[in-house]
Amino acid sequence: MNKALELLASPHRGAVDLPFTLPESGLGEMRALEMLSGHVLDKAAQLGSPSSLAHMDPPTPWITWAMALWNASRNQNMLHEATSPFATQAEALVLAWLAPLFGMRGGHFCAGSTIANLTGLWAARDVAGVSTVVTSQAAHLSIEKACRLLRLELVKVSVDRWGRLDREQLPSLDNACLVLTAGTTATGGVDPLDLVGAAKWTHVDAAWAGSLRLSRTHSARLDGIQAADSVAVSAHKWLFQPKDSALVMFRNLDAANAAISFGGGYLASPNVGVQGSRSAAAIPLLATLLAWGREGVAQRLDRLMQMADSLADEIEKCDRLELWGRPQTAINVFRPVGSSTVAFVQALPPGMLSTCVLDGQTWARSVAANPSVDMDGVVEKILAASREDA
Repeated sequence: MNKALELLASPHRGAVDLPFTLPESGLGEMRALEMLSGHVLDKAAQLGSPSSLAHMDPPTPWITWAMALWNASRNQNMLHEATSPFATQAEALVLAWLAPLFGMRGGHFCAGSTIANLTGLWAARDVAGVSTVVTSQAAHLSIEKACRLLRLELVKVSVDRWGRLDREQLPSLDNACLVLTAGTTATGGVDPLDLVGAAKWTHVDAAWAGSLRLSRTHSARLDGIQAADSVAVSAHKWLFQPKDSALVMFRNLDAANAAISFGGGYLASPNVGVQGSRSAAAIPLLATLLAWGREGVAQRLDRLMQMADSLADEIEKCDRLELWGRPQTAINVFRPVGSSTVAFVQALPPGMLSTCVLDGQTWARSVAANPSVDMDGVVEKILAASREDA
């Protein structure tokens, strides 16, 4: 254990070649740690780098590492309360803290919002009897996956100038589940949440922006979500948790659980949701919330929102850069004027920007997910690259 921490803190680990075939005799734990440290640690994307803004993947606080280690050492299985007595309590407690912020009665953790969205649509089909899912063209690909698996018809509606579902293009919602996105992947757009309740069932994919409900400054951006039937939130995004950690929550918890639960002779209580065996993902989040409190989470989110706004201000002032639109949920989309966006992004440090395609055009994209980012340094490098690109 001490060796693992020593290697984690060491600036000079170095990578060594790994064997091409399975060793006949084990090399021992210490040697395995030494061999892997240069690969697992040094070759990983540096999400906490001062220039890291490219993706919706924040660095994790150290307390989550400790909880993830404790979890692995105990290997609790949420399928059976007998093998996860405190972990089951921890999940219920975290949901009791967070679900009311979304107007939900409860739910459960799952391995990412792809599964959370699938679970929400599964409940929509079996509780409300919907046969069609209506969503925007900017919805996450997990919605299409879920419809394929659940044999639901999928209708995609065009988006408006700001990347939000265009309400004027909505078809009949009489027998439909309406999926609204709170924080689209490319632009961070928030669909009009006043549409919640217009369909037989409304599911809100709030994987990215859902955590803003903890911010008293920005919570109103998601007003209306509290009337949804189900909500998905990725804890491994703006709640700063390790992969894979997401929540699916329901307004009518009893009806949803009854529809998505299965029993078995070997189970003391029904298995709820898509997954069977799953880890105690609520424990690292419980530790984070205890350590930071709502205010600590909110301070980080408010700072990230402010940093995104300040970057947008600088882009707007630069005649060599074009801003796609003001950031809605801390994502900026922009491009150099009259030159290659791809070359512009590649000229910047790795992890600073990514690219996205909107209406057939390639744009640069920054995501304020890293509270440790040096925004002044990022702005300086972006402006310098725009000058060189020109």
